[in-house]
Amino acid sequence: MKVSIIGATGYTGAELVKILLRHPRVEIETITSQSFAGKKISEVYPWLSTDLVCQSLDVERIVSFSSFIFLALPHGASMEVVGKLYLRSKRIVDLSADFRLDHPLVYEKWYGVAHKKKDLLKQAVYGLPELYREKIKGARLVANPGCYPTSTILSLAPLLKFDLIKEDSIIVDSKSGVTGAGRKLTLKTHFPEVNENLSAYQVGCHRHIPEIEQELAKLAQKEVKITFVPHLVPLNRGILSTCYAGLKDPPQPKDLVKAFEDFYREEPFVEILPQGCFPQVKDVVNSNRCQIGLMVDEKKRQVIVISTIDNLGKGASSQAVQNMNIMCGFEETMGLS
Repeated sequence: MKVSIIGATGYTGAELVKILLRHPRVEIETITSQSFAGKKISEVYPWLSTDLVCQSLDVERIVSFSSFIFLALPHGASMEVVGKLYLRSKRIVDLSADFRLDHPLVYEKWYGVAHKKKDLLKQAVYGLPELYREKIKGARLVANPGCYPTSTILSLAPLLKFDLIKEDSIIVDSKSGVTGAGRKLTLKTHFPEVNENLSAYQVGCHRHIPEIEQELAKLAQKEVKITFVPHLVPLNRGILSTCYAGLKDPPQPKDLVKAFEDFYREEPFVEILPQGCFPQVKDVVNSNRCQIGLMVDEKKRQVIVISTIDNLGKGASSQAVQNMNIMCGFEETMGLS
């Protein structure tokens, strides 16, 4: 199957190229880059062993030669391109935030730009396979989840689905590697600012909050509001999220672990660790895996869930390929094992 990647020279785009080059059912037809048009992507990322040349965006050419398209563009830049591709009946995975939120006014409030393709919001399927696999199978447009939302939603989904926690008690403390901020140079991600440092940012106002609350509310079937604090750590890649929530009933640690094991029993990329064991970032980087460990504070009637993912993997590009596999009827783990 011939695929194209629009926006191939950002971190998530380059990760897509790396994964798709080894996918047995895929041939990369076109990669685009506004900044590096005319250059081989191996000149931008020498670790990519390929002769693929970055091209300027030409939608007509892409729809003529590709049946599946990934978009790894900044928010606000994807919606117009997605609209053109969707009209031509192409299958699309969009890694931006442009189609993740159900309500355009919420998007406009948090992202500060008008949504120009409101009609497509109802067509888009939120691309978290563990929750929406059946819908993804029939979708033509999948909105790939954000990295923080992926780690947080997977941590809390069983607790809310089985009505085990108080919806107004959730606190999420997340720590991410620097690639989560993208490739564009900023003072905050400058090496001397990040190295030997740990800092919180966008406390209580991070753009992933409405995405997380939206999906948690669907699981709980009622409104969910969370306290979310992200941190930047001096790692290239990886996310560790620690989620705290008050339990509704007297805690039974073994029962909670079993709830997680049952919820994710058939999931190829989610691993529930034995009681008393907790995940670490280095065990999931360069993979599509999510590891989850949990413990119960019986005195406080509180559960603590810790999850790890690779922000460029399960938090972005490898999850996008997982969604492609589902949409195209391929083995879900193909190219990702």
